[in-house]
Amino acid sequence: MNAKLENALERLKRILPLPESQNECSKQIKELHQHILRSFVSKGRILTRDEMAHHVSNLEDAVNVLGRSDMVIFSGDGNPVGAYPFTMEVREHKVRVNRHQVYAMCALDALAVSPMFGMKTQINSRCRITGDPVEIHQSGKTIENPDEAGDFQVGIVWGAADADAVCADSLCMEMMFLRDSTIARQWLKADSGNRETFTLVEAVEFADRFFVPLLI
Repeated sequence: MNAKLENALERLKRILPLPESQNECSKQIKELHQHILRSFVSKGRILTRDEMAHHVSNLEDAVNVLGRSDMVIFSGDGNPVGAYPFTMEVREHKVRVNRHQVYAMCALDALAVSPMFGMKTQINSRCRITGDPVEIHQSGKTIENPDEAGDFQVGIVWGAADADAVCADSLCMEMMFLRDSTIARQWLKADSGNRETFTLVEAVEFADRFFVPLLI
């Protein structure tokens, strides 16, 4: 992985230290987190609190740890609604996997699903600037429709990260698909000190390196 991706990976880990947070959990809570991630692919949804309770001896303790570390997003009434890279909220990034349609938190997250689970995915999203449709067929780290998707880019507004908000509601909202390299250059030029772009190949590698360790 090149220096650009290494730097981006370390930057994201500082903002959202998921692997570190997971490894600091008890074995039981770490395994619950992994069950929650897998539920989006096996069930097409997040585990309910009752289902979570089957995997831990103390549900409230697990909920507190997962929520405090931003590993799982909970609604105001305490129900689980998301676990990076997935969300139960309707967002612009749809992922078709294992006969289920789920939503990803952001563009980078959508690209993580196939390498995480070793399953083919179809991503449907849009260019944040032009509104043009984005469709990506993915198998692991391989883009299976390169003629159509080869020039798609992923843009990140790093400054969107907010220490007072969960990443799902801050940085994730500004991690987007861009239609092509021309649009990406124009978007980057408007605020080059705060924005960064990645080719689709770079973004897949980035997503793989960040998310795959969560299931190990």
